[in-house]
Amino acid sequence: MLCSTIRRPWLRSVLTHSSRAACRESSVWFPHASQSHPLSPCIRLAPKQPARFVSSAPVPPTTWIDRLPPRIRPYLHLTRIDKPIGTLLLFYPCTWSITMASYALDAPLTTNLAYIGLFGLGALVMRGAGCTINDMWDKHLDRAVERTRMRPLAQGSLTRNEALVFLGGQLAIGLCVLLQLNWNSILLGASSLSVVTIYPLMKRITYWPQAVLGLAFNWGALLGWSAVAGTVNWSVCFPLYLGGICWTLVYDSIYAHQDKIDDVKAGIRSTALLFGEKSRTILSTLSATAMSLVTYAGMLNAQGAPFYLGIGLGGAQLAKVLWRTNFDDRVSCWKGFVGCGWAGFWVWMGALVDYGTKAAGIL
Repeated sequence: MLCSTIRRPWLRSVLTHSSRAACRESSVWFPHASQSHPLSPCIRLAPKQPARFVSSAPVPPTTWIDRLPPRIRPYLHLTRIDKPIGTLLLFYPCTWSITMASYALDAPLTTNLAYIGLFGLGALVMRGAGCTINDMWDKHLDRAVERTRMRPLAQGSLTRNEALVFLGGQLAIGLCVLLQLNWNSILLGASSLSVVTIYPLMKRITYWPQAVLGLAFNWGALLGWSAVAGTVNWSVCFPLYLGGICWTLVYDSIYAHQDKIDDVKAGIRSTALLFGEKSRTILSTLSATAMSLVTYAGMLNAQGAPFYLGIGLGGAQLAKVLWRTNFDDRVSCWKGFVGCGWAGFWVWMGALVDYGTKAAGIL
């Protein structure tokens, strides 16, 4: 009765499998009975097994953070600094915009490298600040999800007040980085904090929190150009920004598939649940849209052949990820999520080679 009322096929299959497994744990045998011997059940007892003790809480994998002094470990785990993919996903849209602006304005290589370094530091700090904000919002929700229940705030190794003080330090460093830019960029960068702050709330009220994450994570597509040029070229940056949002919908939907069973129990919403069995088709369409929009931005910026080669490699990478990813396997989803980052890398490399060849007078 329960399985028949559930609309999501993947969830119905999980529940059906669980109920069948439960029925197999104890089997009942009814021997042939005659009229003189009433039917009586004979229960087969499973062979005695040695006692096993299984911890209810998963043991997190050991990383380089665990070799550091115990007092600072929770803070570093809070920033996810041992998982650099999050920083890179925030960093790549910045590199696209900085390099495309440098190409358009014939900026010297030193200018490009200076802003790449500055935005790299900013991405590292602000990704950590975003994780702190997210975990402060999601302290109780994280306890209901197997993959996140060992996060510092969820397991109690840090208090909310300690996290708040730490967040203040992170934002102070981020402000110092931002103050190195021109005033238009300072105001534009500061305005992104409101989106970062409300993102964790979105998973409670909409199935599209990944779209809100895209708004925040691709802000660098606007800010990078503003830093180099002093203002945003909206004709180029807006399609670049939209392409980045579509890219974010792809990788973060794959990421959300890791927790879809726990998310149903905890009341968390995501595009993974919304797309369901149609995820591969929808994410393929979003991938094509992302690469098309970035291509359009390149055309408006009069980019050369290396730029489009980079987009081609990025599109091929997304196609490979979506072909190989098993959306019902957590390990496969994590690999797919990380693999999507390489698409952003190839777009940057295409733009960088294009800029370098133009600066060198090769093309």
